[in-house]
Amino acid sequence: MNPDAPRFAMVAGEASGDLLAGSLLASLRARWPGLVAEGIGGPRMAEQGFAAWWPHDKLSVRGYAEVLGHFREILAIRNRLVERLLAARPDAFIGVDAPDFNLGVEIKLKAAGVKTIHFISPSIWAWRGERIDKIGRATDLVLCIFPFEPEIYAKKGINAVYVGHPLASAIPFEVPRAASRAKLGVGAEETLVAVLPGSRGSEIKYIAPRLFGAAAAMSRERPGLRFVVPVIPGLRLAIEPLLERYAPDAAITLLDGRAHEALAACDVVLVASGTATLEAALFKRPMVVVYVMHVLSWMMGKLMHYQPWVSLPNILLRDFAVPELLQGDATPAKIAAAAFRWLDDRAAVESLRARFEAIHVALRRDTGTLATAAIEAVLAA
Repeated sequence: MNPDAPRFAMVAGEASGDLLAGSLLASLRARWPGLVAEGIGGPRMAEQGFAAWWPHDKLSVRGYAEVLGHFREILAIRNRLVERLLAARPDAFIGVDAPDFNLGVEIKLKAAGVKTIHFISPSIWAWRGERIDKIGRATDLVLCIFPFEPEIYAKKGINAVYVGHPLASAIPFEVPRAASRAKLGVGAEETLVAVLPGSRGSEIKYIAPRLFGAAAAMSRERPGLRFVVPVIPGLRLAIEPLLERYAPDAAITLLDGRAHEALAACDVVLVASGTATLEAALFKRPMVVVYVMHVLSWMMGKLMHYQPWVSLPNILLRDFAVPELLQGDATPAKIAAAAFRWLDDRAAVESLRARFEAIHVALRRDTGTLATAAIEAVLAA
C-alpha cells in the first residue's frame, strides 16, 4: 500500500448508495489526497474523482421477481469485477449498501486477503437476520449508520462501528423552507406537495402511477395545490408519459434532481419507501409512505420481514408515526386522504416535527471522520 495514495475499489448500486459513497469519498480524499477509487458508482462519486467501470444504475433493481430479469447481466458484472480486482488487488474494497451484490464480492476478496469494508449495515434487524453470518465471513469492518446496530454485530464477534448517518449532517437541522420555496417559485400561502416515486425503474413502474393518481385526486378536490417531482437523471423519459396518463391536469412541475429543495419547501411528501423517507424525516416533513412491487416479490418479502413497519422513520421511532400504504392499500384515493389529514392537522404536524428532530440529533455525527478513522485502522491491522 502506498501510504499517501491508497487504492480503493468501491461499489454503490443505486442513487442513495451513490450519495452515501460520494460523501464517504470526500472524507477519504481529505485524509489521502492522492487516493485512487474505482469500481461501480454514479455521479456523486464521480465528483470525487471516482472512475466508474460500470454505472451504478446497472445494479438498481429491487425485488426478487424483478432481479430475475436482470440476473444474468448482474452475475456477469460481478464475476468480471471480482476477476479484475483479484488481478490488480486494491488496498481495500468498500461495498456501499447493495448487500446482495456486494457481500458475494466481499467474501471472495476477503478470502484472497483483500481488506473488506461494508457501508452500510444491511437491515438484519428488520429482515433476513440469518445474513449476519455471511456478513461476518465477508467483512473486516461494518460501518453502521444507526446507533443500535454495533451491539448486534458484537454478539457475533464482528467488527462494527457506529458512524452516524451522513444525511443527518448534510441536511441542516433548521430547514431552509422560505429560501427553498423562493427558489422553486412557490408563494408563502401556496400549498406544495412533493412527490418522490423512487429511484429505480421498477419503482417508477409500480409506484409512480399510484402517486400521480393521488396527485390528480388531490388537485381535483383542491385545485390550488401545486406539486413538484424531483427526477434523477435517466428517469425523466419514463416519468413524463406516466404524468400525462395519470395526472394530465394537475399543476405538477418536474425538477432535475433538487430533491432536498423540494423536501425543504413542501408541506407534505408522497414518497416511496426507502432512503427518501429518512430524508423527508430529517427535513421534518409529514409524509405518506407508499410501496408497491411485483406480487411474487411482495409475498416473499413478507415471509422474511420481522417488524410491522417498512419505512425508516417508523422503524427508528418504533411506531406508525407516518402512514404506510403498501401493495393493495396503495390506492390513489387512500394516498390522497392520508395527505389531506396532514394538511388539515397542524398540531399533528408539529408533534411529528418534534419526533423527527430527535431522530436528527441521534443520527448526526461526523460520519466522514469516524468512517475514515475506522477504515484506516483496518488498513493498519
